[in-house]
Amino acid sequence: MKKVKRIAVAGATGMVGKAFQGLLEKDFFPDAEIDFLASKKSKGKSITFRGQSHIVKDLSEYDFSNTDLALFSAGASVSEEYAPKAVSQGCAVVDNSSCFRYDENIALIVPEVNGDELLNYELPNIIANPNCSTIQMLVALKPIHEEFNIKRIDITTLQAVSGTGKEATEELLDQLIAYEGDNNFENIIYPKQIANNVLPHCDVMEDNRYTKEENKLLKETHKILDPNIQVAATCVRVPVLNGHSESIHILTEKPLSEKGVEQILSNSPGIKLHYGLDTKDYPTAATDADGDYLVHVGRLRKDLWDDCRMNMWVVADNLLKGAALNSIQIANLIFE
Repeated sequence: MKKVKRIAVAGATGMVGKAFQGLLEKDFFPDAEIDFLASKKSKGKSITFRGQSHIVKDLSEYDFSNTDLALFSAGASVSEEYAPKAVSQGCAVVDNSSCFRYDENIALIVPEVNGDELLNYELPNIIANPNCSTIQMLVALKPIHEEFNIKRIDITTLQAVSGTGKEATEELLDQLIAYEGDNNFENIIYPKQIANNVLPHCDVMEDNRYTKEENKLLKETHKILDPNIQVAATCVRVPVLNGHSESIHILTEKPLSEKGVEQILSNSPGIKLHYGLDTKDYPTAATDADGDYLVHVGRLRKDLWDDCRMNMWVVADNLLKGAALNSIQIANLIFE
């Protein structure tokens, strides 16, 4: 297995780019040289990393020929232009955008779910990182599917504003401050006020009356886990700074029990199970997910009418496991 000597982070000044910085500084690829890339407007900015100052380079001018791995999180249009360029120069790419997710020739990977697909994957190449909501859902459901065969998933996501980006986070904070003043709200990033509100509207509306985010959960589940699973999603933006929450209801082929599911999940990688031992034993975005590497699962409840149905609550850090961390875990599968 090849050793990583140099890594490029494309989109280094964004929220996911900063999450990459934190992960690489603390826990991953400590011996690799790191180049930080962004658009022309960010060229020349200084980033303090591993105790030294690093100058942000212009992605459009960067030569990938001496770089082993590029971590892209700069948007689909940027990835479409520059990820193939990186591969053509001998660099492996893990892309966090939606650009390549549905390309049948490009792997879409959640390491705990379908990481084995990379065993015979030809490199250098592009590997796609799934949508943040899909990642945490499938980490939680893969072990259950292996044992009980999930036939249908009904999911409601409650998604933090960090999933939209820095400007959305600032919009929420500005609106919360306005509550203390003149209540004069300005909606720029979201179509309606997000402070003290919930919006059943993540991404654009599509022709089937579902949003693009909702359709992603369906398409990505089919590509990553099983094309036979029915998926119905409602994606909701909530006034939470970071950490996505999901209420999930599953229908399985085989009858399941709370104890049986608990036993499976307690031995599954990437998961922390909250058993509901008391009235406070359940995970939340702020107290458990934010800043944590794991997918947290709690509120396991058998359906009241059907032995093949169960409800659960799943939370995770959308900037870490939902984006940067999952990308780096993919890189760990293909590099030392």
